[in-house]
Amino acid sequence: MSALKRLALLIQKHRDQLVDDWVALQQEALADKKRFISLSDLQHDAGDFFNVFEADLTAGEDAPLLDQTLLFLERLTNDRIERGFSVEQVTAAIFTLKKPLFRLLSEHLRDNPAEVLELTQASSDLLDQLGMHAVTRLVDIKEKLIRQQQSEMMELSTPTVKIWDGILALPLIGTLDSARTQSIMESLLDMIVATSSTVAILDITGVPTVDTMVAQHILKTVAAARLMGAECLISGIRPQIAQTMVHLGVGFQDVTTKATLAEALAHAFALRGLTVRKRERE
Repeated sequence: MSALKRLALLIQKHRDQLVDDWVALQQEALADKKRFISLSDLQHDAGDFFNVFEADLTAGEDAPLLDQTLLFLERLTNDRIERGFSVEQVTAAIFTLKKPLFRLLSEHLRDNPAEVLELTQASSDLLDQLGMHAVTRLVDIKEKLIRQQQSEMMELSTPTVKIWDGILALPLIGTLDSARTQSIMESLLDMIVATSSTVAILDITGVPTVDTMVAQHILKTVAAARLMGAECLISGIRPQIAQTMVHLGVGFQDVTTKATLAEALAHAFALRGLTVRKRERE
């Protein structure tokens, strides 16, 4: 009989003791998260783990695939992350199993040191493999969350606002790169279509500097808007930025530029044939 099948039989025989010891260690590791997970949840998870773990051990040979156990760990990891557990607390759910399992081996196989060593090494390798899988899953979840948050922040940082009938404003804040420029284009073009606007103001007051690359990104946005039938105005070119652009030989040829958003808005009104007059007091 293989070492793994002998390990599975031992786990099956002393399962209740392992579950109790493992749950107790998890409770210690998750002391500050007790309000997020109950004792019954921990016991239920431990029981489900041993169900699939035993099945994988008895089904495999010297190197089990652990398919069902890995799938269970993915679900467990997702659940713990949703409950607000840290990476260390999630991985503790796996690595804390080593202590009660090794103690079980040493107590019940004390007359056979060679078998203790063999099964301890085998179980340690398996739990390390499971722990690394959990860590990989955690990294994937965290990276997905970061990408999602970056996307949401990008959308929030490029709001396209309808400020008058047929007039849009897009205040740009922060550094422009290719990915953000693409998001800006999509947001602006969608709003041009949705509102049938013919004038769009790109306000770059919040852009820290305008070099050749940034200018190209802005001009791409202007060109895309023109293809949709909208005239683009650029506002917010501060004196320091104007000097930098001249020094670099960067310019916005064929694009109307204004120093302030107010001036750009006044020009947009003129393009739309609108005038703003101060109401006389009655």
